[in-house]
Amino acid sequence: MPTTEQSQGLSRRSFLARVGVTGGAGAMFATMGALGLAPSAESATKVPFQPPQPSDFRLRGRGAAKVLILGGGVAGLAAAYELGKAGYDCTVLEARDRVGGRNLTMRGGDKLEEIDGATQRAKFSDGQYMNMGPARIAQWMTTMDYCRELGVPLEVFANANAEALIYNESAGMTAPVKWRTAKADVYGYISELLAKATDQGALDQQLSATDKERLLSFLSDFGAIGPKSSGYAYTGTGRRGYTVDPGAGDQAGTVLGPPPSLSQVLASGVGRSFSFELGYSQAMMMFQPVGGMDAIPRALAKAVGNGRIKTGAKVTKITNLPNGVEVQYVLNGKTKVAKADYAIATLPPHVMAKIPHNLGASVQAALEYPTVSSAGKLGIEYTRRWWELEDNIYGGITNTDLDISVMWYPSYGYHGKRGVLLAYYNSGRNAQTYDPLTHAQRLERALNAGAKIHGAKFKKDIAASLSIAWRRQPFIEGAWVNWPSRGAEYRLLNQPQGRVYFCGDWLSYEIAWMHGSFESARKVVTELHQRVLKS
Repeated sequence: MPTTEQSQGLSRRSFLARVGVTGGAGAMFATMGALGLAPSAESATKVPFQPPQPSDFRLRGRGAAKVLILGGGVAGLAAAYELGKAGYDCTVLEARDRVGGRNLTMRGGDKLEEIDGATQRAKFSDGQYMNMGPARIAQWMTTMDYCRELGVPLEVFANANAEALIYNESAGMTAPVKWRTAKADVYGYISELLAKATDQGALDQQLSATDKERLLSFLSDFGAIGPKSSGYAYTGTGRRGYTVDPGAGDQAGTVLGPPPSLSQVLASGVGRSFSFELGYSQAMMMFQPVGGMDAIPRALAKAVGNGRIKTGAKVTKITNLPNGVEVQYVLNGKTKVAKADYAIATLPPHVMAKIPHNLGASVQAALEYPTVSSAGKLGIEYTRRWWELEDNIYGGITNTDLDISVMWYPSYGYHGKRGVLLAYYNSGRNAQTYDPLTHAQRLERALNAGAKIHGAKFKKDIAASLSIAWRRQPFIEGAWVNWPSRGAEYRLLNQPQGRVYFCGDWLSYEIAWMHGSFESARKVVTELHQRVLKS
C-alpha cells in the first residue's frame, strides 16, 4: 500500500507516543531529533524545562560528555545536578571551603573571613542562625520546585507585617509609626481626595455615571472614609490600631487617633514603603527553608555527589580548545590541570574577568561591563525576644530612611527564649558606608540607629552578633551586578563561547535571586545537551 502524508504522520505520532511511554520525555526528545522533528535551541528555551535523561544517549548508542563547572554556587550546583541525571561526567571546582556561593548561612562556630584577612567567628547559640545572603522565596519561583524535588522543608517567611514599623528621620519623624497605621492614613486620605474629585465632576470625561457610583463605593471601603454628607472625610478607624485593644464585657477598645493631617502624612513619606509589598518578587506568601537557607545548596551537593565537588579549588586559567576546554586551578597549594568537553563558568562576571582566558577581547569587555553592587547584613542574637514580648512584632520588616535601610524580625522560633534579629540589610550607598568598617564599628552604628526606632532596649540583652559586607567576600566581591543595558554584552555572554558557557543569576531577569540562578542553569543545560545530542 502506498505511503501517504497522513499515514506517515500518524505512524510517526504513534511511534513517538510509544517511545514516550517506555523511555520518558528524554527518549522521546532524542527520537524527535533523529527524525528531524526536534525544536531548535532558540525555541526549546520557550517550552517547559525537560531535564536530560540517560535514555537520550542510550537511544543514540553513545555516551554523555565531560563537563567542568566553575563555581559551586546555586547555578553551578543546579547545572551539575541536572546534567548528572543524564550521566554527564561533571566536576565542580569551588574556590571557597564550602558550596553555596552567596547562599550562606552562619551558625555558632562558623568562621567568616574577608578579603583583607579580617575574621569573625559566629557565636550564635544552638538553633540560632543568620542567612547572610538570600533569605526568602516567592511562591512562583523555580526555587520552590527544587525544594520540593530535593525534599527541603519550608516554612513561611513573614515579608510583611502590619505590626512592623516605618521610620523616616529625614522627614522629621521623631518616633516610628506602625505599618498598619501608616497604611490606613495614606489609603484613607487618598480615597478622600479621589472621592471628592469624582463627586465634583473632575473625572466625568473618564467615567460614566455608573462608573462613578462604583468607584465611590470602592473608595468608601478601601479608605474607610465617611459618606458624602461628611465630604467623604477620612477621620480614622480601628484600622489604624488601638491604644487599648478590644476585650470582653464593656471593653470595646480605644481606637488610636485622631490621624495626623493630610499634609503631615504626605510629608512623612510613609507611603513610599507600600509599593514594596506589591512587587512580584516580594508579595506574600513567601517562604524559607527550615533551619537555614543553605539547606538548598546542601541538598543539591548531596544529589550531585560530594566526590564530584572540589572545594578550595581556585581557577587560575581557562583555555578554550578546538575539541574541549582546559582549566588550570590551584588546590592545596598545588597547580592542577583538568580537561573536559565543555565548561560552564558560573563565577560572578567581575571575578571571571580577572582570570586569564583565550575567549577574546569582546568576551573580556562583556565580563567587565556590569557594575557591582554592595550589600551588607548584621544580625544580633538577643537573650530575650523583646520585639514579641513588648511590641507584638512576629516576623516582618521595619522600613527606615536611615543607612540601615531595613530591619528584619526572625520568622522562626516564635515564643522562644532567644532570637537573631537582622539589625540592618542595606545595599548601594548605604552598604558602602558600612563596607570599610570593622565588625565592631558596624555593630555600634547599627545599635545607635536601631535605638532611634526601638529605644534603649535595642542595646541590651545582646548575646552575639555577626555582619557581612559582600564586597569584601573572597571570590565573590559583591552582592550582585547590574547591567547598564541588556545589549550586546548581555547577549554575548548568554551564548556559548566555543566550548565555554556562562551561567548565573546575572544572566537572568531575576538578578540576586536563586530563581535567576536556577533558570540560567536550566537554560544552559538545555542548550549544552542539545549540542551534545547533535554532535
